[in-house]
Amino acid sequence: MGNDTNVCIIGIGSNIDPEKNTRAALAIMKREIDVQGISTWTKTAPIGITSQNDFINGAVKVRTAMSREAFKKYLKKLENKLGRDRSLPKFGPRVIDLDIIVWNDEIVDDDYYTRAFVRDAVHELKDEAKC
Repeated sequence: MGNDTNVCIIGIGSNIDPEKNTRAALAIMKREIDVQGISTWTKTAPIGITSQNDFINGAVKVRTAMSREAFKKYLKKLENKLGRDRSLPKFGPRVIDLDIIVWNDEIVDDDYYTRAFVRDAVHELKDEAKC
C-alpha cells in the first residue's frame, strides 16, 4: 500500500438496541472498508441527558484511501442507513454514533481527552499493532 492510505480510529456508540446496532455498523464496515481491529466494548452511563439507557461504546481501527472529509461523509451516511434520527437532542438517545477520534496518529476529537472509555479504546487499538 502506498502513502495514500489513511489509518484512523472511529469511536462507536449506541444506546438504542445497542448490541444489534453496533453489530450492524461493524458488519457494513467490514464489507465496505478495511477493518484492522475492534476494541473491547464498554457500557457507559449517558452524559448530558441522563434519563435514557446506558450506551455501549467501543472503537474500530480502519484503513481507508478516502480523505478525512470524504470519510466523515461516509460515516454520516452509514449512521443514516442504520436509522440515526438527527432531530433528537445532541446528547439524546441514538441508534448509532460514529466519530473519527484518531486520523493518521493525530487525535482529532476532544472526547479523547474528556472520556476515559474513548481513551482506553484508542490505546487498546494502538497497542495491538503500531501503525
